[in-house]
Parts: sequence; C-alpha cells; structure tokens
Amino acid sequence: MTHEPAQHSADAPLRLGVLGAARIIRDALVRPAPHVPGLEIAAIAARDHARAQAAATQHKILRTHTGYDALLADPEIDAVYVPLPVTLHEHWAKAALDAGKHVLVEKPFTANATQAEHLVAAAESSPTVLMEAYHSGHHPLTGQLRKILDSGEIGTVRSARAVFCVPVPPGKNIRWNLALGGGSLLDVGYYPVRLLRELFGEPTVTQARARQRGGIDRALEADLLFPHDIGATIVSSLWSRRLFASKLEVTGEHGQMSVSFPYHPQMGAKITLRTPDGRRREPVDRTSTYVLQLRAFVDAARNGAPIGTDAPAALLQMQALDAIYRAAGMSPRGLE
Repeated sequence: MTHEPAQHSADAPLRLGVLGAARIIRDALVRPAPHVPGLEIAAIAARDHARAQAAATQHKILRTHTGYDALLADPEIDAVYVPLPVTLHEHWAKAALDAGKHVLVEKPFTANATQAEHLVAAAESSPTVLMEAYHSGHHPLTGQLRKILDSGEIGTVRSARAVFCVPVPPGKNIRWNLALGGGSLLDVGYYPVRLLRELFGEPTVTQARARQRGGIDRALEADLLFPHDIGATIVSSLWSRRLFASKLEVTGEHGQMSVSFPYHPQMGAKITLRTPDGRRREPVDRTSTYVLQLRAFVDAARNGAPIGTDAPAALLQMQALDAIYRAAGMSPRGLE
C-alpha cells in the first residue's frame, strides 16, 4: 500500500531523513544544506545503530533510527535521501515511495536498466517525487556548452572525448565489491556518458574494452556513435596509469572546445575554445552542484517544479551503461 505524503504549511521545511551513513552525505548533503532554504536534515538511520549515532554526532543530525524501516515509518520525515550501495537503490527507493516520502536517490539510479524500469513504474503510480541525485545535471554548465556548440563557433561537431579517472586503490572500498555494484563505469564513468548524452543525444555503442580485477572494471573505454555521425570516446578508471583526469574535448570542423572539471564545475572548471580566430576562455559559474541539486529537490517536493533528473531520464542513462558493459563482454551490475 502506498501512503499519501504528509501535508504541511507552505513555509514548513522539508524534513529529510538519510538512509545509511555513507561518506557522500558530507559533500552531497551536510555541507550544501545550510545554503538551501526550506530544507532540514532531520534524522539518519543505519543498519548498525552505533554507526548512525556516530554520523549524527559528526554531522549534527538530531535524531537517529535503529533501521531503515523505522525511519521510513517516522511521520516526522517528509523525504528520504538514499546514498546506499547501488544494488540496494531499487528496494529502498521503492520502499520510501510506498511510505509516502519524497525520494532523492544517489546516482547511479539503480544497478541496471531492469531495476530502473521498476522504479519508473513505481514513480508513475506515486504522488511523491522521485529524483536521481545526478548533481552535475543541475548546473548551468551543460546549457552553456550547448549554447557554444549551437553557435557554430567550432563548426559542425565531428568527435568528442570525455574522461573521468580517479585513484581508488583495490581494497575494502565498495567500488571494489562486485556484489554491491562496484566498478569504474557505474561510478566515475557515469558522468562522461551522461554529459555526452545530454549534449548529443542517444548513442550506439560501437565497441568497449574493460580492464578487470575480480570482475570489477578497474578501467573502461568505450566508443560511441551519436546522431549526425558524431563519434565519441569515454574513459573511466578507478585504478590505472592515468591516476586522475576530469575533462571533455569536443572537436568541430573549425576548432575545438575543451572543458576541465566538467562534472564538478565548482572545482575550477574552465572552458577553452580554439578556432582560426585564436584562443579564448569562457567563465564558468562556481555555484556548488550539490547546492543546486538540493534546491531543485526541495522545489520539486514542495512546489511541484519540473525535475531535470527524473526517473525516465535515469532509465535512459542506465540503458546506455548496460549497453557499454555488454559491449565490453561484461554483464550489467546486479546481473552477474
């Protein structure tokens, strides 16, 4: 049975509960929350109550719950943030919707497209909001890049390359846990795939190559073909010779556009254009993507504002990621 969301006055804060004590809650929730009017981090739950209490103390969250079900049953919670391992997203996001809570579920939305389809169906029959926490999608940078490309300054786009590599040594980190959906593509590789899709449309995967360790894609490279014969390559890695890289390069018939830190613009993103007229740079808004994401979530939950990172958009992303895994000779996560 699906419960109706609680009714509150228009100026009442959105009371948010957190499922799990993942590290991401510091950057994605606790730090940006003070800059988001109308949001209150009200409670946190973890499978280990001691861990929930430790996180509550660290982040100054007033209440804890002894488990996820207890938090979902709390009538004083309006919305839920789900930063759990990706293989748990489908179950707990649906449980939160059924409990009448608005839901912000971390990216990737689910472990695979089949799970995403289930959540899309659940969202369609729910009166509450389901939003994927693809924070980069709420930043004006993507629109700025589209405007540059549409202006024709670099001419007709011929190719693109998007890279995101981070150093995460093999070990106990959940990114190295196959059962929890580990691997570079679902983690850092998510961003270059999503950015290219938002710029150029839906791709066909022409080939993909993965370097594996224990079934985990520690590094992955895929070639994609977008509409209008735009060829693109994405590169992701958790552990490779390229320890860190975060960039986008787009080549047109008259020039090139390069972007540093395109997935976290607040970290110092720079847009550089090279054409026969010379080289120039465009400034980039440094507002935190996480602040913009939380503002959008509150606006959607309280005012019914459109959701740019909704469930149908997340499903398209998961279909693209599944196709890349299969092209690399691997099974999508959660289907091993």
